[in-house]
Amino acid sequence: MASSKTTGEGETPQLLPTAPSFGPRRQPTAQNAQDRGPGPGPGLHRRRKSHGSRHDGTNSGSGSGRHGKHIRLPAPSGDPRSSASSIYMGSYTPRKSRGSLRSPASSVPATPRTSMSHSRLESLLRDLDLDLETYGVEETRDGFFDASFFKPPKVNHEDLMRDAEYTLPAAFKKTNPLSPKAFLPGQWHGIRDVVTAVTTTRAGIKLAKSFLAFFIAYILCLVPLIREWLGRYSYIMVISVIINHPGRTIGAQVDGAVLTIIGSATGLGWGAFALWLSSSTSVARRGFGGILAAFLVVFMGTIAALRCYLVRFYQLVICAGIAISYTCLADTAEEVDWKKLFNFGIPWLFGQALCMLICCTIFPDAGARPLAVSLHDAFGVMHDGLVIPQPDPVMLHRQLAWTFVNLSQAHRDLVLDISITRFQPSDVASLRNLMQGVIRSLLSLKMETQLFDDFEPLPTNSSAVERKGRSSDSDPGQTDVNISNSMGPTEGPMGGKDAVIDINMPKDYPAMFRTSTGEKAVRLVASRLADPTAKLLSCMRTALARCDAVLMDMSGYRKYLGPDKDDSTDILGSLTKLRKATIKYDDEEESLMDNPDLPPTYSDHPEVVELFLFVHPIRQAARTVESLLVKVMEMQQRRRGWRLYLPSYSWQKALQRTNAQVRHDRGGLTAGFYFQSQNQLARTMQERQPITRSDTIGKYEEEKEASKQSKKKRFRYRLWEALHRLQGFETRFALKVAITTSLLSVPAWLDQSRGWWNKNESWWAVVVVWVMSHPRVGGNFQDLVTRCLCCILGAVWGGLAYGAGNGNPNVMAVFAAIYMLPMIYRFTQSTHPRSGIVGCLSFAVISLSAKANDGLPSTAHIAWTRGLAFVVGVVAAVVVNWVLWPFVARHELRKALAAMMIYSSIIYRGVVAKYVYFEKGEEPTKEDIARSEMLEGRLREGFVRIRQLMALTRHEIRLRGPFNPLPYSALIDGCERFFEYLVSVRQSSLFFHPHYMSDNEQAVESLLTYRRDAVAAILMNLYLLAGALRGDQKVPRYLPNAAAARKRLLSHMAELEALQATTTTNPDSIPSPGHDDLRVDTFERESRKWSQIYSYSYSQSLTGCVQQLEQLQKYTKEIVGERGYVLCLLSSSHASLVLW
Repeated sequence: MASSKTTGEGETPQLLPTAPSFGPRRQPTAQNAQDRGPGPGPGLHRRRKSHGSRHDGTNSGSGSGRHGKHIRLPAPSGDPRSSASSIYMGSYTPRKSRGSLRSPASSVPATPRTSMSHSRLESLLRDLDLDLETYGVEETRDGFFDASFFKPPKVNHEDLMRDAEYTLPAAFKKTNPLSPKAFLPGQWHGIRDVVTAVTTTRAGIKLAKSFLAFFIAYILCLVPLIREWLGRYSYIMVISVIINHPGRTIGAQVDGAVLTIIGSATGLGWGAFALWLSSSTSVARRGFGGILAAFLVVFMGTIAALRCYLVRFYQLVICAGIAISYTCLADTAEEVDWKKLFNFGIPWLFGQALCMLICCTIFPDAGARPLAVSLHDAFGVMHDGLVIPQPDPVMLHRQLAWTFVNLSQAHRDLVLDISITRFQPSDVASLRNLMQGVIRSLLSLKMETQLFDDFEPLPTNSSAVERKGRSSDSDPGQTDVNISNSMGPTEGPMGGKDAVIDINMPKDYPAMFRTSTGEKAVRLVASRLADPTAKLLSCMRTALARCDAVLMDMSGYRKYLGPDKDDSTDILGSLTKLRKATIKYDDEEESLMDNPDLPPTYSDHPEVVELFLFVHPIRQAARTVESLLVKVMEMQQRRRGWRLYLPSYSWQKALQRTNAQVRHDRGGLTAGFYFQSQNQLARTMQERQPITRSDTIGKYEEEKEASKQSKKKRFRYRLWEALHRLQGFETRFALKVAITTSLLSVPAWLDQSRGWWNKNESWWAVVVVWVMSHPRVGGNFQDLVTRCLCCILGAVWGGLAYGAGNGNPNVMAVFAAIYMLPMIYRFTQSTHPRSGIVGCLSFAVISLSAKANDGLPSTAHIAWTRGLAFVVGVVAAVVVNWVLWPFVARHELRKALAAMMIYSSIIYRGVVAKYVYFEKGEEPTKEDIARSEMLEGRLREGFVRIRQLMALTRHEIRLRGPFNPLPYSALIDGCERFFEYLVSVRQSSLFFHPHYMSDNEQAVESLLTYRRDAVAAILMNLYLLAGALRGDQKVPRYLPNAAAARKRLLSHMAELEALQATTTTNPDSIPSPGHDDLRVDTFERESRKWSQIYSYSYSQSLTGCVQQLEQLQKYTKEIVGERGYVLCLLSSSHASLVLW
């Protein structure tokens, strides 16, 4: 049993490793469950009983007799050292002095940067009993660094996979979509969800508008006079209505109408030119098929590439492809019937006019509602982010990250098209920035704290038995948690101490000791800041709720979306209360910081530092909420009416974006978002200026700089860039489309097949190939089966619609209503739009073709011939995407992780250079901070899109066995944690000046190599892991140990700080001229408590990067494997083991 002496002030405390707030959450113990108990809602803070065992370990020994299992290891004799052959330290040159990895002398005072980070580094080096004395040599060559290579620790695969389960996205918690047992129940649940959504939400109105436009066009085609006037292909009007259905905003409808008309006119014009040229002379008429084929291949390849390069023109190129296929492939003959151009163009115009009419007259939406929905959802997530403690911090963090991304998308959709709203686009942009600032501050909050615990009085010097009994009585259901030294150290035979290992103690969360002084400090901080902090959180939640109410009132959708009418809209009152709470908090904090009961240094009191690091981000979040309140109050006072706003998005960026409904209708939404974010990240990283030195520029950089001076080389480089760009996916997609459409079109121009081709309207196979093709996602086997079934179902139902009543219009209308309602919903609102659109087209074409041909030669013949054309088009589109440059989600996921590691290394390099080790006069400016926040926002979006991409792996059939997503999910989580630690470093460096010894040139010079090794070790690891993932190559067994480099840096910093403190406080020391004021300023800056607090956060974050790096290594090796020993025969009589 540990007495009070064993946990007194003289003992160095062990730091509890603090994971980011979004880390895996363990199951609560019985103690936590009992502490929480029934009570008020999550929005209120209730003080909990804090038992002594939780903090000082007084009951840890109480269970030793009943539960405890200990192993006592005798103290080793002598100083354990490893053989020199087990370490490789690079190439060295002699140096003046080099500190060892051993702990600094007892005279060296502990500092937050050293003592609080050593415990986490010890856990990384727990299996290494090494002496890292360098004997006065170091690496000084440019471009090299000292790397320590240790034997990698043994990894328990089961533990790794168990930890990875906590990181899986929500999509993986559902039943596997490929499971046969879950297929029918899943379909039934899906049908119920669709019915509920259609009958209770806006989805019903959207479906009604889309179906009404189709149904009116379909009925018009059934009227004999209208059908005869429109021509043989009167159903083109129905196709026009389906392609640009009115279930979208007015601005998107106008944009779609213009683009579809221009695209159809372009296709008809190019086809007409091809027809005119093929019939211009007798020679051309004999070879008209070759001319049409050449024009078709060139045009389809061009618009396919344009479909990839300029996403905004998607509707234009889709309609152009349909028009050119119709012109060149329908009713092919040597003599051209020019009337068929009007048979396509006139019905198409009428279809667009009908869609425009319905969109603008029936429940019109001009873009205000999607914006209101996004804002309302964002305020709800932000409100949940202020509920502390949080039951599920992992899910909350991901919801905040998704909301951060969704706000940008909502603003982009507003300014991309014409909108009619009460919000001015410039106000929406400012509102988006402020709300993202609030989310950014919420992401930095810690979701668990001891600030609101109800601490008992400190125990007096009672006996161990009394403390043991009181602890046992207070919590009989406490789980078995024992501390390694709870039995008390015993003197060994050599005068040392035996080590007692508790095999029942959770290894991930070691217990933390709290001294009597630390207990008093914790109680003091909690008593002074608990109530002001709780009041601040309550005021911020109220402020966000009122902002939500005001904005929903202004949007005009409050009665549909919420909140309730009873919720107040008094922004001024909320702002006043928030400012009063902030002032009260600042007063309490200021008086607390001046309180003499606080310890002068926090190196021995990590829990006090944790409390301060919990409350101060809340104070910063209050500042962002206050700015948001001021902006909302300004908008409330102006209260603009409904106004028309033209598109204001940058036209260069607008060419790469499109509205929400088009994004959905084109399919491949997840992959599209993923590739868009990756391309944007790649461009941002390329624009980021590299950190170069004039004396370290390489040969390649010199040639690159020289090439800028030569006009000829610049032209050659641009030509190379253009040719290299042609190797991208755009050209590949254009090639696939050109090959598929040209091969399927061959029967249209041959005399042997031209008859049945024209009679059966087989040109629809080419149209379906064009519509079903996708630049990125071609579809998996499940998609192939689903689309073929929709084609067959549409063909059969279309034949039945005509055959049931022998062409009776009323019967056909009833059949159309029954079939098209669910199929239109599938196309316009479900996650499978391409199977929905092919089902709609199949039914419309076959049923109306039978009506136009009066069912001749037979209804069954019309149904199976045209249905076969649709099936052939679907199969050709999917199979070609399988064979030529296929999209495999798991391969893209591996490459995406490699890219994110590279981006993380760039961010790490930039943070270290700009915020940590910057030179005098190059301090980070406001523009640098804004640029960093922008880059961090795009990286957050990258993690969101990668998780969405990982969900696609569940739909891919893998012949070698089921795809294991656990290491990928854990690797994504590890990269995100590494990134969050970098964000914490950047934010902490704004409050704590890490370049504190810049005035001492000798100290800075001695730190250069240590800093170089610490930074280079992390960068080297990231580059190696990223390269292994990118090339699907095994990871080398031995990697530079970043933990050893970090610990060596901290040890040397401790020695320098001790030396600096001794020099500063020694009255006999004579300071050097010109440095006395700087030294005093440095001492005062270091003695400030907030500087100490943020130096702890800063150091812990950098140490956290090292800790996460080890996890990245483990999970990367789980994915691609580890390269070990290879036996190489050097000659017939010699063999050698070569280590890679």
